[in-house]
Amino acid sequence: MSTAPLAGRRALVTGGSRGIGAGIVRRLAADGAAVAFTYASSAAEADKLVSEVTANEAKAVAIQADSADPAQVGAAVEQAVADLGGLDILVNNAGTAYIAPIDDYPQEQFDRAVAINIVGVYSAIRSAIGHLGEGSRIINIGSINADRVPVAGLAVYAMTKGAVASLTRGLARELGPRGITVNNVQPGPIDTDMNPAEGEFADAMRQVMALDHYGHTDDTAAVVSFLAGPESGFVTGANWNVDGGYTA
Repeated sequence: MSTAPLAGRRALVTGGSRGIGAGIVRRLAADGAAVAFTYASSAAEADKLVSEVTANEAKAVAIQADSADPAQVGAAVEQAVADLGGLDILVNNAGTAYIAPIDDYPQEQFDRAVAINIVGVYSAIRSAIGHLGEGSRIINIGSINADRVPVAGLAVYAMTKGAVASLTRGLARELGPRGITVNNVQPGPIDTDMNPAEGEFADAMRQVMALDHYGHTDDTAAVVSFLAGPESGFVTGANWNVDGGYTA
């Protein structure tokens, strides 16, 4: 019998082909889960991750879906259920960020931020909920910008991530009687291609962190894996900051 903490569990990670999402896919698979993940456009990137995971004798399935389209999100959930034989863990990682002051913020970028960061999360949960039984986990990937906005131009992004935090708390109450936990992981300065650990902005961020270095995708993935696992059953409705003390 496997001693892996997530052995026998089935997970779907939205936006899982790169950055923090890919780190989550790798960690959940390493901890024993069968993992499906969505990707927006790069099949080559997604296939590479599938090959990496399966080379380690774990199961991974890539599903193309635009997280801005509720119909595609719903179809991806159904495909994941079919491919994995069910669903126990939903990780809402897909997101987008556009930085601009309010008077220069394009309406199409605002609409896209709301569509992916808010509606996409809701759509995935709404589509998955009928497949999630007692002991299941919903883990949203928010942002510390829901609590702290360090620079101008992040207002819309912060708004969308604040909505995710509120949705998390509300659903924790609603789904608690079913034995389903709902938590929100809020990464801060994590080194990715979208938020590199080098440059003037990164230097400024380090000045206001308790720890003087950026985190890695593994740092976020470790918290997600804990929340997905058997030892987190009494944890729900909480925000988990992974930010090197940025919000301390």
